[in-house]
Amino acid sequence: MLVELRAENYAVIDHAIAVFGPGLNLLTGETGAGKSILVDALALLMGGKAWAEVVRHGAEKAVVACVFESTPGAEQILEENGIDSEGNEIILRREILATGKGRVFVNNQPATVAVLKLLAPELALVHAQSESLSSFDQAQQRILLDRFGGISTEAVGEAYARWREARKKLDELVEGEQDRLRMVDLWNYQRKEIEQARLEAGEDEALETEKRVLANAEKLYAAAMGAFEQLYEGGASAEVALRAAVRNVEELARYDGRFKEAVQQLESARATVGDVGASLRDYAEGINASPERLAEIEDRLAALDRLKRKYGKTIAEVIAFGEEVARRLAEVEDRDEILRQLRLELDTAAAGYRTVASALSGERKAAAGKLAKLAEGQINSLAMKVRFEVAVTASEQQSGWTASGWDQVECRIATNPGEPLKALDQIASGGEMSRVMLALKVSVEEGAVKLKKKTPTPRTLVFDEIDIGIGGRAAEAVGQKLKALSRGQQVLCVTHLPQIAAFADQHFLIDKREADGRTKMQVRLLDDRARTHEVARMLSGAKVTETSLQHAGQMIAGSR
Repeated sequence: MLVELRAENYAVIDHAIAVFGPGLNLLTGETGAGKSILVDALALLMGGKAWAEVVRHGAEKAVVACVFESTPGAEQILEENGIDSEGNEIILRREILATGKGRVFVNNQPATVAVLKLLAPELALVHAQSESLSSFDQAQQRILLDRFGGISTEAVGEAYARWREARKKLDELVEGEQDRLRMVDLWNYQRKEIEQARLEAGEDEALETEKRVLANAEKLYAAAMGAFEQLYEGGASAEVALRAAVRNVEELARYDGRFKEAVQQLESARATVGDVGASLRDYAEGINASPERLAEIEDRLAALDRLKRKYGKTIAEVIAFGEEVARRLAEVEDRDEILRQLRLELDTAAAGYRTVASALSGERKAAAGKLAKLAEGQINSLAMKVRFEVAVTASEQQSGWTASGWDQVECRIATNPGEPLKALDQIASGGEMSRVMLALKVSVEEGAVKLKKKTPTPRTLVFDEIDIGIGGRAAEAVGQKLKALSRGQQVLCVTHLPQIAAFADQHFLIDKREADGRTKMQVRLLDDRARTHEVARMLSGAKVTETSLQHAGQMIAGSR
């Protein structure tokens, strides 16, 4: 439900706020007061096209904003577009600069016109004079028919998702087949090159260490043997000094027991020196200053570097690349079996889709006949004489498959005897379009009850000047239908007829006044007394008489 609509510096509006309620909200006022401007402002918030001309003269920008009660569908759209929710409300705001540029905000977060268009079907359907068909394309007509018939598209949506996924897998494999075949020779070469290298993870690091040893063999031998001499072999070695120290401390220990532990520590140090010395000697003796082995290592490292430059930064990455190439080659070798399996999956998914789409099409055709009959009667009660049908055309070619089925749903109408049925966008006027839409909506509401189907999701319906070209009993019939429709959905309607205005649950008066040399528009919610006076004005013109006031009171009482 639309809770609030406000506009600043929009057309002739300097600042206006309208707080709407449930049921039937009617907007009246003198011709040219700006009633349709409010409807246009709401259409703008539903994603309509913006023009720089809507900015009030002398202002830098125009601002239109509204507050809607949220719906689960709207919340999902917000989540998919990365917009945070604001509890149970959705706040839309649009700014149009005098330069023609603009900005969109949803829940005070930057958004796009595309998001507004996504939200529009969940929030409001606006039938403005300027855009009577913009929000009622074939997709909306299909949704209306599905709601009327209580028809669910969940099964066909699931079947479509399965078919589309199967087709995607097959297309990817077929489209990539030529590329894969062209790559087979390269992959074979890469696999062979990596396999022949007989790689071991980490071997390059071990070879680098061995290379450093071989390249510095003489230095390493001299250092190891020098340390060995100093620790163990030389006359002034550490082992000789420790041996002499042990003898002296043992002599002390014979007389003073405190030195027994010192003897053990020195013996331990002497043993450690011996072990280290032996390790140094063995290391020196094991150094092989072989130029042949050094050349062999350098060749191996060069080969490993070439592989790493081509296939990965480390030996482990090169090995992993080889395994991936082998997997691709195996997939190419198994492609015939894979293709057969994917084609079988696609055929199965397509057959499943055809089954549910055909059943759905049958449901729609049955519902279309009932809706057309009800709607034609409703339209003809609104000062029109038409023939009306709801055409359901099945497009069984795969190019016409969608998640909502393969049907094209189109409402067709002939407004004059002898004329062929045509699409709604070819009817004469916006006023006729509004009446057709009203009749359709009422038919859906009444038909859903008669057919014991689920009623459509409540949302706001807006009709601009639905009463063009009618009067008398037809006008009263329009008022009754609007009232009936408003029992299940919020309805906003701009009207010039007192017969319709009498049915309002909330009656708003739009008027213009001059202040400081500028024209300003204001929106006022009328109380019972003011409402009676406005209906009387609509009956008698500028001069309200006692008779017109009595007549207005009777009309309002009768509407209840």
